[in-house]
Amino acid sequence: MRTARTRRSRASVVAGVLLAAVPPAVAFAPAAAADSVGLPAVRSVLGADEPCVAASTARAKAEPWALGALGMSRALTLSQGSGTTVAVVDTGVGEDAAGLSGRVVAVGAAGSDCVGHGTFAAGLIAAEARGGGGPAGLAPAARILAIRGTDERGTASVERVAAGIRSAADEGASVIYVGAALGEGKSALTAAVAYAGRKDALVVAPLAPDSLPKDRATGELVRASPWYWPASAPGVLAVTDYGPDGGRPDNAPVISGADLAAPGDAVIGVGARGSGHFIGSGASFAAAHVAGAAALVRARYPEMSAGEVSRRLTEAAYPASPPRLDPYAALTAVLADARGGMPRPAKAVLPAAASGEPRGRALVVAGAGLGVLVLVAAAAVVVPRGRARGWRPAGG
Repeated sequence: MRTARTRRSRASVVAGVLLAAVPPAVAFAPAAAADSVGLPAVRSVLGADEPCVAASTARAKAEPWALGALGMSRALTLSQGSGTTVAVVDTGVGEDAAGLSGRVVAVGAAGSDCVGHGTFAAGLIAAEARGGGGPAGLAPAARILAIRGTDERGTASVERVAAGIRSAADEGASVIYVGAALGEGKSALTAAVAYAGRKDALVVAPLAPDSLPKDRATGELVRASPWYWPASAPGVLAVTDYGPDGGRPDNAPVISGADLAAPGDAVIGVGARGSGHFIGSGASFAAAHVAGAAALVRARYPEMSAGEVSRRLTEAAYPASPPRLDPYAALTAVLADARGGMPRPAKAVLPAAASGEPRGRALVVAGAGLGVLVLVAAAAVVVPRGRARGWRPAGG
């Protein structure tokens, strides 16, 4: 967890754990490309006159590359996020979305999702796997708390996001996912993150927007900001994305300073309606994967604070620049202590001194036995000689 923009977590785990970590998922590119053909792209914002996104009729059949890259088959044997609540501060989450039905609790109108972005992210976090392959979440037993951080069309604002973070913390979420990256709102969003931190909630957010908007006057892409909020606030896990080839799209905003990188490009997920699938790209979906991994850690180590969970995720990550999320290592790694040393062994406790009474009795018994033995030996010599002399004195 960062305390400032320039202070990032560094990997310091046992060498054996690092060697066992899953490497970048270059090998998954062909399967991912083949399986995503024909899937509609998930949207983040809709125009004022656009209808809500319709249900997808296409389905992916193979396991998405992101799940293989993250080693989820191993991680899920250790934790599935049971007992944790992950807040999704985004466009809303469809309460009946595939793989999420029965585990979505909405605040206000957030149980409906016209855009589909929030539902897609929630699916990456916690959707249950369905038969025949296709997308699944990292923490399929976690509960989703849906909170609007945007208007109904997907436009986020500082006020909505800040209120959403505070509401999530008040509702008891242990992990708070924020889908927006805003170029303003430092003061309000930093205060909201600090409020969540005081309630032991870990905030996870994208380092930058999924795509840069166009200037309405010129039609040119708006220049990227050097920082975005709430990702730049102290205590937030700021996440960037990578794709099935290990790189990022050419048109993705280039921002430095991420705490973690996770699969976020050409990822497959569920929609707000129907059983079909969508495809999406961007740092917001990478952040969703990190939020799911955080739920796994919080479920396995409920005694850990939000800061300790953040540290475990970053220090157990696959060593790269920035470090790449490794859920299995986060669940199993032996980390250095908070001061940078290896874990201290337990303090040696010497047993109490033994009582001297049994030893004294033993010495008395041994002494008595020795005395008897000496007397017997003396008698064996003296008695025969005494008999031979008729028990007369030696000088008689």
